[in-house]
Amino acid sequence: MRHSQFSQIGSFTHSTLLPTHQLRVATYNIHKGVRGMGRGKRLEIHNLVLGIEAMDADLVFLQEVRQMNRAEARQFPDTHIGWPRVPQAEYLAPEGYDVAYHTNAVTRHGEHGNALLSRWPLGDVGHHDVSDHRFEQRGLLHVPVQWNGVPLHTIVVHLGLIHGSRLRQVQRLAEFITAEVPAGELLIVAGDFNDWGERLDEPMQRCGLARAVAPGQAPARLNTFPSRIPMFSMDRIYTRGLRCVAASVPRGPVWARMSDHLPLLAELELA
Repeated sequence: MRHSQFSQIGSFTHSTLLPTHQLRVATYNIHKGVRGMGRGKRLEIHNLVLGIEAMDADLVFLQEVRQMNRAEARQFPDTHIGWPRVPQAEYLAPEGYDVAYHTNAVTRHGEHGNALLSRWPLGDVGHHDVSDHRFEQRGLLHVPVQWNGVPLHTIVVHLGLIHGSRLRQVQRLAEFITAEVPAGELLIVAGDFNDWGERLDEPMQRCGLARAVAPGQAPARLNTFPSRIPMFSMDRIYTRGLRCVAASVPRGPVWARMSDHLPLLAELELA
C-alpha cells in the first residue's frame, strides 16, 4: 500500500499550514490492528501507520489499541511486516508525537484500550473505569494537553454496546468532567460511542458538550461504520469552548480494509 493512496483526506488543508488558533482532531477505532478471522486474518497495523500519518492531525483519539497480545504476536512473526516490537500506540505515533495509553480490557491473550497521539505536550495521564457490567470493560482516558500555552483537556471514550449502558456511562462521564475538568477550560471528548440510534447528543449536551459538525452539515455525512458501507455515525467528537469549522470522513477501498470503522476528522477553533 503506497503513501500516495492516503494523500487526499477530505477537503482539509495541511495541518501544519493551519492558523495557530485552529486544531485538527481525528478519532479512529483501529480494531486492534487486524482484520479477518482464522487463517484469513491479516495484519493492518503497518497500513494504519500510513493512514494516521496522512491524516496529519494535531490530536488522534484511538480505540481498540493493543499494548500486547501473545496469540497475535505468535500468528504474525516478528519481521518488518509482522507484529510490532513496541506497543501499538507507540508504533502508530508519527515522529515527534507524544503518546498516552491505558488498558480498558484484559483478555485471555493480552489486552486493549484507548490511546491519544498528540503533536502538543501532554500532562499527567488519567483513567476512569466506566464499565457497566462484567462482560464489557470500558474506561475513559483523560489527558490534559498544552495547546499554544492554553490548557486543553482530552477524554478518549469507547462506550458500551447496550443503550442503557451508554446512558449510564455518559452520566459517569458528566460526573468525571465536573470533578476533574475545571469549568472554564477547553475540553474535547472523542471516540467510538456505539450510538446506533443517534440518541446521545442530548445527554452529551447536558454535559456541556456540542457535537463537532460543520455548519449546515448533516451528521449522516459523517457515517463511519461499517467501513465498507458506512451507515452509522458511531465515531464522534464533542467539544466545549471550541467550534467545528470542517468535518470529514475519509472513504475508499484503502480505508475500508484497515478497520471495521472509518476515521472521523474535524477542524476546530476557539468558540
